Amino acid sequence: MPNILLTRIDNRLIHGQVAVTWSNHLGANLILVANDEIVNNEVQQSLMDMAVSDAMETRYFTLQETIDNIQYASDEQLIFLVVKTPQDVLKLVKGGVPIKKVNIGNMHYTEGKTQITSTVSINDSDKQAFKELHNLGIQMEIRRVPDEKSKDIMEFIK
Repeated sequence: MPNILLTRIDNRLIHGQVAVTWSNHLGANLILVANDEIVNNEVQQSLMDMAVSDAMETRYFTLQETIDNIQYASDEQLIFLVVKTPQDVLKLVKGGVPIKKVNIGNMHYTEGKTQITSTVSINDSDKQAFKELHNLGIQMEIRRVPDEKSKDIMEFIK
């Protein structure tokens, strides 16, 4: 079974908080980005890799590649899984990826979303995905950085 230390929803994917703060806090040695768009964008991958230390590995997979290949992760890989949306997490979980805990970091406001915290805005589709994940027993918290007090996402979903 893969060593997934934490799964983070962050619409910026890899940036300083993810590359340094969270990965060091977790003791991760691999940041795995599961995203269907970024996998074909080498420029964006290179920019994200600049934020990551040389000691940290990065991989960029589509959601389906993650589902198909995560079971082949070596025992030495301590994985910090990063996705853009709760729908991505739900697809991975339904596909058999053993996700137990989800950190919700950045879900920026766009038209049609409601801001629920300073860093998280959600729409009806997001709410539905969070409800399904909750019903599947996935633990979920809103927390920007490790030393911040966490908030249960379900307290904001009616």
